[in-house]
Amino acid sequence: GDGGKGGDVILQADGQLTTLLDLTYPRQLRAPKGSHGKGKDQTGKNGEDLIIRVPAGTLVRDDQTQEVLQDLLFDGQQFVAAEGGRGGRGNARFATSTLRAPRRAEKGEKGLERHLRLELKLLADVGLIGYPNVGKSTLLSRVSSARPKIADYPFTTLIPNLGVVDREGHRPFVVADIPGLIEGASKGAGLGLTFLRHVERTRLLIHVLDVSEGPSRDAVKDFHALSEELKAYDPLLQKKTQLVALNKIDLPSVRERAENIESQFEKMGHPLYLISGQTGEGVEALMEAAFRIFESISDQGYGQQRYS
Repeated sequence: GDGGKGGDVILQADGQLTTLLDLTYPRQLRAPKGSHGKGKDQTGKNGEDLIIRVPAGTLVRDDQTQEVLQDLLFDGQQFVAAEGGRGGRGNARFATSTLRAPRRAEKGEKGLERHLRLELKLLADVGLIGYPNVGKSTLLSRVSSARPKIADYPFTTLIPNLGVVDREGHRPFVVADIPGLIEGASKGAGLGLTFLRHVERTRLLIHVLDVSEGPSRDAVKDFHALSEELKAYDPLLQKKTQLVALNKIDLPSVRERAENIESQFEKMGHPLYLISGQTGEGVEALMEAAFRIFESISDQGYGQQRYS
């Protein structure tokens, strides 16, 4: 009998996954071969498909051409990354009126071999951006049930953390703590390119500022510097709606500078939210503003175009 078809290699979006860490290092993933044909003209069993689970939001590119092959957006969505080869024809296929039992058979075809690059762009509604150690993770843990790693040193967050913000009377949204950005991020500084791509799918950005290090820290300068990084990476990012929050207002050194900083941002047309992720002061007012904007954007039909 004929040989069975080789299994397909299939990428499947899984809404429970948040990283591609299991696929970080170059790996060769191969689906099982089909079984040989059997006697009495029985076709061999097809090889089982190899299903590789990846986070929803994974972009699949051809590693050589960089062509986008698929954007896996929704839980359960599949993409056949490499098809298994056709099974070979058994000797019965070559029988003739004069040769009833040929000893000839055909080898099966090789399956498709592909070199792919996977990129994760998180499917978050709201992105928390800011320099390292400004308190984004603390804020995330304050407004959601997420429990990211928090420590008093830069770049504690190496992969984005996700949390759901849910309040009575409002539509819940997903917020992402984008790892700390620095000047030069759009050129790759501080893993900036890795982090900036997660901002692309967000609807709203909350820019978190911190001046607790002392007078040398300029909130307005920091805001402009990171806004320029967004623009350099993709001009469309700078056009996203942004809320601006001055964090760590519970510290006396920050509170005494808050009025002056608030005045500067008002002149720029940006209301400044004074918050403390540590104590919760001002956080609910910030979240109410985020809900209003999020729901307004959703009602305008943004959701239908969200991942196009």
